[in-house]
Amino acid sequence: MTYRDLETGADLRELVARLYPLCRSITGDGVRRTLEIVGEHIPLEIHEVATGTRVLDWTVPQEWNIRDAYIKDASGRRVVDFQESNLHVVGYSVPVSRKMSLTELREHLHTLPEQPSLVPYRTSYYSPTWGFCLAQETLDALPDGEYEVHIDSTLDDGHLTYAEHVVPGEVADEVIVSCHTCHPSLANDNVAGIAIAAAFAQTLENPHYTYRFLFMPGTIGAITWLARNQDRVDRIKAGLVLACAGDPGSLTYKRSRRGDAEIDRVLAYVLADRAHKIVDFSPYGYDERQFCSPGFNLGVGSLTRTPYAGYPEYHTSADNLEFVSTEAMEETLRTLRDTFAVLDRNRRYLNLSPYGEPQLGKRGLYDSLGGRSDAKQAQMAMLWVLNLSDGEHSLLDVAERSGLPFDSVAAAARALHDAGLLKD
Repeated sequence: MTYRDLETGADLRELVARLYPLCRSITGDGVRRTLEIVGEHIPLEIHEVATGTRVLDWTVPQEWNIRDAYIKDASGRRVVDFQESNLHVVGYSVPVSRKMSLTELREHLHTLPEQPSLVPYRTSYYSPTWGFCLAQETLDALPDGEYEVHIDSTLDDGHLTYAEHVVPGEVADEVIVSCHTCHPSLANDNVAGIAIAAAFAQTLENPHYTYRFLFMPGTIGAITWLARNQDRVDRIKAGLVLACAGDPGSLTYKRSRRGDAEIDRVLAYVLADRAHKIVDFSPYGYDERQFCSPGFNLGVGSLTRTPYAGYPEYHTSADNLEFVSTEAMEETLRTLRDTFAVLDRNRRYLNLSPYGEPQLGKRGLYDSLGGRSDAKQAQMAMLWVLNLSDGEHSLLDVAERSGLPFDSVAAAARALHDAGLLKD
């Protein structure tokens, strides 16, 4: 199969535009269709987990699908229409078809009085109920009278669907990149994250670690994956949960529960030269809280732009295609690449000639620098790597202490290793 490249910001935007209209939830055909489209760009292994399956302290819920929904006024006009926006129906609404007064209907209506022109996003995953979301302006304009209410949905035993994409590395230790697939038409949260994860997966070639990309519904998806992979979580070297990846805000990194995991240090280093915020871990947010639950305590952080609930458009109809920018998505993707370029090469070495400074000239290491504009920097990188390669310091330690670029330090380590002066 030939996969479609995601090489440019325009490619990212096109993928976001294709995914945006789909009605996703924690289960159902919207998730499957989303994964089909992502599968046009990278190979995916699809997993279906049956309703009722015990996953840690949870149980896989029934599968929800919806075909249509509306509220009609006395003239038959659709005053609220699922076909216009899938945000108009509360996620996991049970089917309903009846007529009722506006007074009775109001108990099932959700608005944002402080943002009267916007439609909120609401769900009711684990409580059998139904509801509609609409702009406060729309509600205010509805006259008293009788309304026809119709939700054509099903809530039956089925499956929870998630997907994995694996890029094999030189070693079995894994890095995970996770994004959630459960939100309907919310472009930043989290269609942009899905697109950027797929684009990043395409760029990985012959990595040191094995990279596992997880496309799954929030909370219950991560819990399901962890329950089914408990025997392999000790392989996870590091990870990132990617969300809210395309808004105009600055980058934000949320540390792992450990606070000093390797991924925490790498992100602090990579973000140092760009607008960013770094915040401490809290057990609220996205799926980092599942990976960082005390029984697992994995070195997994979260990368967003503006964090969840931190922007007015969050979980509203204003989180649309106009809200995400090509430039923001490109910067997020670039940050992912830079982060894992450091992590993938950040190893500890042992100096095999630790007594005094080894003679570099006779090994041709100085000669290899001749004429290079960065010869002095490369020479200093070699000296720093030799001095700190005691089996305790990583290359990131060397870069931080020396003030030299990580790329220079990694190149020096490679040259010294090839010359027989270092070993892993």
